[in-house]
Amino acid sequence: MKTIDLIGEPPKRKPPWLKVRLPSGDAYEQLLGGVRRLDLHTVCQEAMCPNIGECWGAGTATIMILGDTCTRGCHFCNVKTGSPRGEVDWLEPKRVAAAVAEMGWKYLVLTAVDRDDLADGGAAIFANTVRMIHAQVPEAKVECLTGDFAGDLAALDIVLEAGPEVLAHNLETVERLQATVRDRRANYAQSLSILAHAKESGRVTYTKTSLMLGLGETEDEIAQAMDDARAIGVDIFTMGQYLQPTKRHLPVHEYVTPEKFARLGTVGEAKGFVQVVSSPLSRSSYHAEQAFA
Repeated sequence: MKTIDLIGEPPKRKPPWLKVRLPSGDAYEQLLGGVRRLDLHTVCQEAMCPNIGECWGAGTATIMILGDTCTRGCHFCNVKTGSPRGEVDWLEPKRVAAAVAEMGWKYLVLTAVDRDDLADGGAAIFANTVRMIHAQVPEAKVECLTGDFAGDLAALDIVLEAGPEVLAHNLETVERLQATVRDRRANYAQSLSILAHAKESGRVTYTKTSLMLGLGETEDEIAQAMDDARAIGVDIFTMGQYLQPTKRHLPVHEYVTPEKFARLGTVGEAKGFVQVVSSPLSRSSYHAEQAFA
């Protein structure tokens, strides 16, 4: 069986559970061709997500809007950092909606680079895309995985008013490691405020957040992050293994075992989340559609 090593440290240093089967088949190739033709960026491809075949087969995908240049420089992320100079492709929502209809996606995760160069942080594009998807494919569910909009709750309201079924925003790591892992403009309290406001709005079915593990966090700190999320009503909590994109990024402190991920998943379930997804290969959008099953 042909496998690939996920991006990170040298393959000989990775455990066997981080080997994945290459996606293949006529259906996968057809979807890939459609995405390229419509000039869309999928996180599934660009992050070499190990679950791309499974998710696309289940009618789920993650599209990255608002370009490929992020105004922030988190220490775990390999997305290009720079200034997009206020450029916005206002036709992008139409192309995304067309892709959802053409590909038969029933659950779409919309995410984006941070756009601190825009007054609304890109909220209007998020909102336009949600509305166009719902107009073209009424049965499709949309999850908006947003940044923190620099704490601007009015910008977040623009997204919420468009009616996504899920508002997701990732804590990324435990509170102690925030300054080490994330851009200095992001912080734990600000992220919690985004999630709390989304829940309090009553406009979404679920709110959601995610942690990367293997950065040096302790199990007690993970449990505390779960408690902090549940205290503001977060419904869905996911955990996956951090992998070092390049040698310039934070090194992997620990390859967390599948058994430990399973144990942490059980801890999360006991805290009352609607859904907990916890495994080495999990990403924030993995099994996203199952919350509605």
